[in-house]
Order: sequence, then C-alpha cells, then structure tokens
Amino acid sequence: MKENPLLKLKEFGQSIWLDYTRRDLIASGELRQMIEEDGLRGMTSNPSIFEKAIVGSQNYEHDIRAMTFEGQSPKMIYETLSQRDVQGAADAFRSVYDATGARDGFVSLEVNPHLAYDTKGTIVEARRLWRALNRPNVFIKVPATIEGLPAIQQLISEGINVNITLLFGLPRYRQVAAAYLAGIETRVAQGKSVEHVASVASFFVSRIDSLVDPLLEKLIAQDGEKAAVAKKLHGQVAIVSARVAYQIYKEFFRSERFANLADRGARVQRLLWASTSTKNPDYNDLKYVESLIGADTINTVTVETFDAYRDHGEPKARLQQDVEQAVWVLQRLPELGLNIDQVTQQLEDEGIQKFNQAFDKLMNVLTEKSAERQSARV
Repeated sequence: MKENPLLKLKEFGQSIWLDYTRRDLIASGELRQMIEEDGLRGMTSNPSIFEKAIVGSQNYEHDIRAMTFEGQSPKMIYETLSQRDVQGAADAFRSVYDATGARDGFVSLEVNPHLAYDTKGTIVEARRLWRALNRPNVFIKVPATIEGLPAIQQLISEGINVNITLLFGLPRYRQVAAAYLAGIETRVAQGKSVEHVASVASFFVSRIDSLVDPLLEKLIAQDGEKAAVAKKLHGQVAIVSARVAYQIYKEFFRSERFANLADRGARVQRLLWASTSTKNPDYNDLKYVESLIGADTINTVTVETFDAYRDHGEPKARLQQDVEQAVWVLQRLPELGLNIDQVTQQLEDEGIQKFNQAFDKLMNVLTEKSAERQSARV
C-alpha cells in the first residue's frame, strides 16, 4: 500500500495546514481524522471562508435564529459564530500544539478586513479577539499593509500570536520579518518571555501568476525578442518569488541578530505558502505545493488540494532548487515592461477588496435573516 504523501511532507520540514473551516468538519470528527491519519497540522480561515461556511450551509441556522431573538447585531452574531468555530478547531489541534512544542497546531482568525488601513483599529481589535478566543494555539491574522506593519510589531511585543496575511511582495516581506523581530526585541528588552510568541508570514503564491501570466501572454502573441523571454517566464513568476522569499527568510532567521534572540527562546517566523490551489487548468493541480516543499515552511491548502495531494502527491525538497534561475526570472521582468512591485501592490489591494466584499455579503445576509426573524415575532 502506498504511503500517504501528506504524511511524508514532515520528513522535509514542511507542515500541511487546511485553508478551510466549517462547523460540521469539527463536529463530525472528520477534522480529528485528518489530524490523525493525514498529519494535518493546523488550519487557517478568512472572511471569504466564513462567508461560504455560514451562508452556504444550514449548520449555523439554529444559532443565528437564537441570537437574533436575543437581539444581537449581525456583527455580534458573526463574531460569536466565527470565534466558536476557531475555538473548537483550536481544541481539536491542541494535542498537535503540545506534541510539537508549540510549533504547529494553530488556527487563525482574521481581524475585520475593513481595518486593513487602520493601525490603531487593528491593534484594538486584535487584542479583543485574542482575549475572546483565550487559546494559546490561535493566530490573529493581520494584513501585510503598510498600516499593518506597526500593528504587527506592537502585537508581537505584547505576546499576541500573529499570522501576517495578504503578503505578495518581496520588499514587503522584508518589512514583515523586520516588524516581527522588532516586536520580539521590544519584548525581550521589557524582560518578558518570548518562548511562546508565534508568528507566520503568509506569502500568497498562485495569484501572482494569475495576474502576470496574461500580461506575458500578450507579449508572447506579439512575437519578437520580448516574446522569447516572456515564454521562459510564463508560469514561473509566482514560484520564483516564493523561492526568493525563502532566501530572505534564511537571511533574517539565520542571522546573528536572530541568534541572540533565539538564545532567549525566540521562535522563527515561519513562511506559510497561501493561495496554493492551481487556478490555471493548464497547469498541474499540485504545481504550487510540489515546488515549494522545504524546511521550516507551511503550506495551507484547500480541501480539494489536500485530497489531491493525498491521492498523487510526490514529496521532495524542491524549494531551494534553481535559486539562481529564480533571481534571473525576476530580473527579466523590467525588460518586459513589468513592474513586479506594482503587480504585488495591485494584488494586495484586490485581496483586501475581496475580503471586504465577502465580509459585507455575510453582514447583509445576517441582517436579512435578523429582519425576517423580527418580522416573524411581530
């Protein structure tokens, strides 16, 4: 019998997490089964995931009805539902958290996406969510906007676990890693423990190709010298960006600066590959998983990608292959008139907009349900 490929990932230092949550997954025991049989090590969520879970199923109807009759607002209903799910998942993963020495076993909950450009608001909400969840193995997700950077530093200094989300660009990743280290240094200077302060930097992958590939295809269609280069870059920019990000990770977390912090118990801020489902049907369905297997990393995948990897994954340490080629690819983009920093900024802006839309859609649905319940009571 073929060994489960998901279980083999840990041999290469990578953890597999699930980018999905829904109450019945936890209540049915299916999540526990995935932890025990597939080596699932953690779970992430975002406003889009909760919108699909709550709007797209009947699992929450009883609770929504009860809270509506109690007079709770749509926002309070959402917070109660999402926090219960995250707490339930965190409890299911607590054994993983304990067994791995707090390396894995985390579940994430995101701050209100409308706070993406509000540093103070993000800090206040993250503190509130951290207290409400009251679990050591949770992350509060904060977007990697310019305004998010000081929030990350402050929250880390307070001992709050942070998952930095919507991270697309390499310069921004440097800022994210620096914010984490500064937060740890502040905490150490205050004489506080850093042993259980955790953070991951969620670098979004496939969306880069989704935006860049069509631009390259236009150049390819024009033929000529640029077309030849564009062909070599097509379908490569996302993976090479992640590979260069990993080199930046090593630069930060294998430095003397971090070694001094590690002596005080500090943990590395692991890179987490997000958005790793394949969007282009012409590409291999595991393209963004197989190419990014390496030590001290996490890959958070959809249920569909999780099942596909169990079925036909081929684990091998590939993350540090062809690093020079990765640098070459990124250096060629300006020659083609493509500014990767503008691309990643656009992706950040669009990502925040998508999360805002999902959050607002959920609020509208809960508002409608509340109005229906109130009418029924009259």
